[in-house]
Amino acid sequence: MDTRPTTDKVKEGLFSVIQFDIEGRRVLDLFAGTGQLGIEALSRGAASAVFVEKRPDALRLIRENLQVCDLAENARVHAGDALAYLQSGEKFDLIFLDPPYASDLLEQALERIMAFDICRAHGIIVAESAADKELPPAQAPYRLYREYRYGKIRLTIYHRDGNEE
Repeated sequence: MDTRPTTDKVKEGLFSVIQFDIEGRRVLDLFAGTGQLGIEALSRGAASAVFVEKRPDALRLIRENLQVCDLAENARVHAGDALAYLQSGEKFDLIFLDPPYASDLLEQALERIMAFDICRAHGIIVAESAADKELPPAQAPYRLYREYRYGKIRLTIYHRDGNEE
């Protein structure tokens, strides 16, 4: 009951926006909850996904969902603090951020992702938040791509520039 899954309408909108940016990608599902976003990406052809969650009940559910969907082989479930995980040195093509809305974890995660530069060239960050939440500005080489509103929920999409220089 402590897990608030992304609504079907928001998930459908999200995956229609990134549908051509999933196949073969390395995915990070930070604050994974049930793991539904990372699992959906794997089912759509992502090469691999890392799920980071600290709650034991949610971790158990992620592992069960991966087994049921026959996607465990390309997944890694990490038990621990999401913000600390960002210092692991791993790089990703697609990052999902959906922490509890009432916390400041989203802002902290965005700032750390950009500071540690954990997206590969042309990577994408998808942040889900309350529609009225103010997010920090993007820092180069990251840039705000688009925002979408679904009632009281906002999806903010950031892109990381490539090595065009």
